Amino acid sequence: MDRDRILLTPGPLTTTLRTKLAMLKDWGSWDADFNVVTARLRAQLLDVVHGHESHVLVPLQGSGTFSVEAAVATLVPRNGHVLVPDNGAYCKRAARLTQMMGRKATVMPFAEDEPVSAAAVDERLRADPSVTHVVLVHCETGTGVENPLAEVAAVCERHGKGLIVDAMSSFGALPIDARGIRFDALVAASGKCLEGVPGMGFVFIRKAVLDACAGNSQSLAMDLHDQHVYMEKTGQWRFTPPTHVVVALAEAVAQFVEEGGQPARLARYTDNYRTLVDGMAALGFRPFLKPEIQAPIIVTFHAPAHAAYEFKRFYEAAKRRDFILYPGKLTQLETFRVGCIGAIGRNVMQQAVNAVADTLREMGIPNGNPTR
Repeated sequence: MDRDRILLTPGPLTTTLRTKLAMLKDWGSWDADFNVVTARLRAQLLDVVHGHESHVLVPLQGSGTFSVEAAVATLVPRNGHVLVPDNGAYCKRAARLTQMMGRKATVMPFAEDEPVSAAAVDERLRADPSVTHVVLVHCETGTGVENPLAEVAAVCERHGKGLIVDAMSSFGALPIDARGIRFDALVAASGKCLEGVPGMGFVFIRKAVLDACAGNSQSLAMDLHDQHVYMEKTGQWRFTPPTHVVVALAEAVAQFVEEGGQPARLARYTDNYRTLVDGMAALGFRPFLKPEIQAPIIVTFHAPAHAAYEFKRFYEAAKRRDFILYPGKLTQLETFRVGCIGAIGRNVMQQAVNAVADTLREMGIPNGNPTR
């Protein structure tokens, strides 16, 4: 193998050599040079959402889910009531972590192949004034569906409810502008569309609600208010930061800016998506979602309806051809997922399609048709 395997997953992602090389230096966690990197990175992340006037940026050690949990615990008071519109696996995770932290959570189910309805959220908030916050997953990575962030944000603002956005798979690719979309918190992570490596999450918190967050969290490590206060006072992280992850993300963000920021990143991912979907369609594969609700982040495909198909064999055969696919997240249907994000372009996506074609031939499957 003369190259790293290509990660066609929703994170970790394929990264550039520049990002990898940034991790070859050791940093002191309290050193002034590292504090400068942290401060610059926090400012650059605020740039992405045009959030300097309205929000602060609080980084946190750990996976993206750590930061979702931290955001809910920090923003929602102990007697708060969270509404979770649910059209997939990561929505269910948000509801579960909310309940495990002792907050009341109401799950509002939607079909997995449909976006959340802002009108239905509006109706629910009108019917139940006890709800204090809504948690919305912007891009539900279980299927790839894009949920209507701007519309749900407008509903929450109209009702005076807090909005916590899980933007894990959308931040840096899909447009999010804090000047026009009001959110109390928005959560993302290093190893997604910014094309860094995993190990650091970050949360944008609206300045207007920041002071009221003091004392909400029942966790020492995940108290974002405390993390923010300490960082503002000292320039340092409260506890040992993931230094190599931070500097790799700083390098990845520099490349993000050089590429042209969010619009350029979205354009490349959209091109990847089109190359993938068109190529897979030629092999007989059918996406799970209608194209009008599909985000160009990760695509769920129906599995071939052939007796020889087994995902584990399919996965291993693609892996031998240097491509890492992702299992499906649906419970009722046999599916698999292919990511369109990472430091890759059209040529790599076409190579991935070719690898799938070779894999089908090896398995004796004539095409990817999901119906017998």
